[in-house]
Amino acid sequence: MVTVSLHGYTADRMTWFYAVGRSISRFIHFNCINAVVLHPERFEASGGFVLACSHLGHLDPIVIGTLVNRKIDFMARIEFFRYHLIANALYALDGFPVNRQGISVSALRTAIRRVRAGRIVGIFPEGGVVHGHESVLQGGPIKAGACVVAYRAAAPVLPVVIVGTDKLNCVGPWLPFRRGRVWLIFGRMIHARLDKPRRIARQLMVTELQAEFQNIYRELCISCRIDDQTA
Repeated sequence: MVTVSLHGYTADRMTWFYAVGRSISRFIHFNCINAVVLHPERFEASGGFVLACSHLGHLDPIVIGTLVNRKIDFMARIEFFRYHLIANALYALDGFPVNRQGISVSALRTAIRRVRAGRIVGIFPEGGVVHGHESVLQGGPIKAGACVVAYRAAAPVLPVVIVGTDKLNCVGPWLPFRRGRVWLIFGRMIHARLDKPRRIARQLMVTELQAEFQNIYRELCISCRIDDQTA
């Protein structure tokens, strides 16, 4: 894989731990999960950007990382880093912590540096796993962090909706012969309005990102005949 070093980071750098982990995940996925991915070409854009992910299940980062070719550095809540083994694994995967209580300046700075270096940073703008009317897919709110990073890094935000991971918390979907079902759709790139004042530009991006989440969720439901109450 071609690498480009910038700002102390490496674009699309894949550690051996990440490569091995993804190979194992893909083997399991191939045997157990039936996945449908819409508009995968939108993810293959070159350069750094923020990947804004919907969040219906705790396995979303693993499933998304398994289904795409480029590497993603996920921002994860700081609670996961309190356990030594889990923290080491997350750092080995180039994950980094964010404190959801208040403004996590260090996490934002890390995300901005990595996006500027040409990497993809995965952020869950809902702040955690949510369902029903609290989900952005049903009109719920999102935090501005993903848009703050994009604006400061002069990079776009790519929304992605993943459905079905909340059903992977039991044994049945992991049995062979692809019993598990997962659907994923990438939206259109949302670009930072660098010609506008920072606060206005961020709010415009947040509004546009919310709308795009709902648009591609509806498209996914129609295209794949998914019950729109899934979220």
